[in-house]
Amino acid sequence: MNFLKRSFLSVKARKGKSLLQIFIFSAICVLVLAGLSIQSAAEKSGDLARQKLGADVTLQVDMEKMREQMQSEQSDGERVRFEAAPIPVESAKELISYEQIKGYNFYSSTTVLASDFEPIESEGTETEDEAGYGMEPPQGRMTAQGDISIQGVTFTDSAADFMDSSSQLIEGGHITEEDEGGNGAIIEQTLAEENGLEVGDSISVANPEDDSISIELEIKGIYETTSTGSDQGMNFTAMIPYNKIYVPNSVAAELKGSDSEGTIDSAVFYIDDPADMESFVDQAEKESSIDFDTFQLNANDQLYQQMVEPIENVASFSKNIVYLVSIAGAVILGLIVMMSIRERKYEMGVLLALGEQRWKLAGQFIVEILLVAVISLGIASVSGDIVAGQVSDQLLNQELASAEQTDTPDSFRGGMRGGFNGAMPGQDQTGQVETIDELNVSVTGGDLGILAVIGMLIAVVSALLPSLSVLRLQPKTILTKQD
Repeated sequence: MNFLKRSFLSVKARKGKSLLQIFIFSAICVLVLAGLSIQSAAEKSGDLARQKLGADVTLQVDMEKMREQMQSEQSDGERVRFEAAPIPVESAKELISYEQIKGYNFYSSTTVLASDFEPIESEGTETEDEAGYGMEPPQGRMTAQGDISIQGVTFTDSAADFMDSSSQLIEGGHITEEDEGGNGAIIEQTLAEENGLEVGDSISVANPEDDSISIELEIKGIYETTSTGSDQGMNFTAMIPYNKIYVPNSVAAELKGSDSEGTIDSAVFYIDDPADMESFVDQAEKESSIDFDTFQLNANDQLYQQMVEPIENVASFSKNIVYLVSIAGAVILGLIVMMSIRERKYEMGVLLALGEQRWKLAGQFIVEILLVAVISLGIASVSGDIVAGQVSDQLLNQELASAEQTDTPDSFRGGMRGGFNGAMPGQDQTGQVETIDELNVSVTGGDLGILAVIGMLIAVVSALLPSLSVLRLQPKTILTKQD
């Protein structure tokens, strides 16, 4: 009789043991499939997290290298004095075309004097004369400061305060790269109300050291801030949050003086995928004209790493599940098959005595367990979606607990919407990332393919090894020892 036919009849005749094997093998397959589904879901969650959160890289002065350079140049006993090193705008613009970024923003800050309007003051605020401002500073003293803080930007909608929702535009429009070279400005609501200013009105500000440098700004928009500032900063008028005015970088550079034209203080590049940060930095160091002896690209993917850490932990745990269940399953099935084969020694002895080849007997046992494996794989495949649903719910709950809510500015390429925190390095990540409200994870064909391979390996190993221990005996030995 053909050994394949004998395998089918044997499984059919031993219904009790066959059902036990199917039950155990199904449990093994379901657990293995659960582990594979967790890994698949974790990978998808990681991809979604990268797409939503992104990362940012800041081009700024390398203070450590500057300090070392100044220390090497200083004379004996002379104190180290840091000098500003502005970034050439053209150098920063070279990085805009890189495919890794989805948005950018350039920053340039200074302080000015309000010429035809009154800044907001608080109790204890120092006036110019009290602070020593407005007159020639003595040797070693700071240069004169203004009473209005000017923040030059390329886009206000992706400026740090607007990204973390501490500031919100309530009237007018945002500053964009199209405003570069113009005199548009966005002022705070309290400052506007106290001076009776509206969108379309004009205000004048001047350089506190050189009143010949004066610019008339046209109010393009009005924003509201919830920032309270620092206790120390409230002692200085320019540090009060209500006195912060956003302008194009060209205006900030002009107010600083001729030496600052065509320069910025820092540049932030928003990376679409944190995995591309390293390639972005490497490409910039190889291809751009930026002087990396003076400046550095500071990568920040802290929020992404914080979010994906629990997902990666789950993925690592699921991998251990696959290994542990596969090994334990092979051992358990091997023991069951071994007991079954030992009970069938007489059958094997008779077949061997009749001239049946040993490899066909081994093949019979393998086919028998493979028939059980096929049924078990079918059961696991049917129940796979339920397992995958439970896994996706677990991962989704973890992500909802870790994520925070924010919106991607329209100035980012394609106007993409998603969770992305644009706070610059060193700032608190107080913004919230848009959470994933639906994560559809199901068993994939790839998961089933891997499960089939693992299941077949478990079946072959669990059947082949026990059968070899019996088939090595001679038919006479088997039959004479049979009770």
